[in-house]
Amino acid sequence: MKKIVLALALLASVQIANAQQTKDAESAAKKVEAAKAASLNEKKAASMTTWLKLGQAYLDAYNAVQGNGYVGASDAELALLMNGVKPLSVEETTVQGQPMTVQHYETADYYFAGGKLTAIVTTKPAVEDPLGNAVKAYSKAFRLDDKAKKAKEISEALANIHDKYSNDAVYAYQLQDFVKSSELFEAAAAVSQTEPYSQLDTNAVYNAGLTAWIAGDVSRAKSFFEKCLDYNYYGDDGDVYARLSTIAEKEGNKELSVKYLEDGFVNYPKSQSILIGLINYYTTTGGSTDRLFELLDVAKANEPNNASLWYVEGNIRLKMDPPQVEKAFEAYDKCGEIDPNYEYGYIGKGVYLYNHAVEVQEKASFEMDDAKYNALVDEYDKTLRAAIEPFEKAFNVTKDKDIQATIAEYIKNACFRFRDDPEYQARYEKYDAVVASGK
Repeated sequence: MKKIVLALALLASVQIANAQQTKDAESAAKKVEAAKAASLNEKKAASMTTWLKLGQAYLDAYNAVQGNGYVGASDAELALLMNGVKPLSVEETTVQGQPMTVQHYETADYYFAGGKLTAIVTTKPAVEDPLGNAVKAYSKAFRLDDKAKKAKEISEALANIHDKYSNDAVYAYQLQDFVKSSELFEAAAAVSQTEPYSQLDTNAVYNAGLTAWIAGDVSRAKSFFEKCLDYNYYGDDGDVYARLSTIAEKEGNKELSVKYLEDGFVNYPKSQSILIGLINYYTTTGGSTDRLFELLDVAKANEPNNASLWYVEGNIRLKMDPPQVEKAFEAYDKCGEIDPNYEYGYIGKGVYLYNHAVEVQEKASFEMDDAKYNALVDEYDKTLRAAIEPFEKAFNVTKDKDIQATIAEYIKNACFRFRDDPEYQARYEKYDAVVASGK
């Protein structure tokens, strides 16, 4: 969520609400009605000016209800800008875990976080759908502008509407109304394509899909992500490919899912979300291990300090037939070299040794030949002892109490085998106490 908030907040920083706004909503509504009446007059309707005035009237109506506040203003600054207008009520709330103060005015709510105005939400519009109707009016004006004399003015008006939709979409997102946010981003994208502005906002298309995804509307999200591909827009590091792959997998289309990942890898070979998706695919489906290790090598080159990639390699090598135990241990050991506090490399090695010791023990229980039996017992003891060291390393570095308790269970069981040795008896008691405290 944090990454998304930052990405969207950049949009909000581009445009702030105009501090010189029409304050009288009723007056604004009357101006809209007058402009609409003119547009219904057959003679006046043929004039471009009539529609320009109607578009502006709708914009004024939109602005009128939001007051004189602007995003980023402090409460003290607003006291001056609002010309003595006081909120009807004030309440404290929490949004995304962040405490916020809401000032309720007659036609809009002001949301404050950290002492600054963060969002403005219209609660009582002066007229119905002012921005949407403004777009229609300006589009009509453009169609009547045969010589394109007002093309620049109309384009600027549409750009202004686009920014207002974008800001409102960000506000809705910040207040966790993801359905509304998606609809507003969709509107912003539509305006950006309207002539004569005609500057497709692919970021708005992506955000419409992203907020739909967060809202749980996968079908809607899919449609916007597919549009992103049509527009050759792929998100941050090919994120669109990764999300469409996830959607295809949810729909049961594994072939399409991996195709999205492979296509994304061609265009964004450094994208970790795509690489990890491919690694997961090849791991679970038993695909070409050569291809899988190629992808792992690319991932390591991109993130040489990411110990988890070596842990993944170790796990994969142990799943191969036959298991590549030596190379798997090298990968697990590499985890500790990269990050001594990364517990999973130690755990991976310890679990394999422990499980292998159990397998040897079981095999020994069925062995009738004394020499072979003794050899198996020696192997069992050697392997079980070897498991203790990586487990203890993991126990000492992990910060997760549940993981510690699980590891302690392994060490306790291993040490019990060698309890005749006072050193192992002491270790057994130590980890038995940890296990007991965790239950």
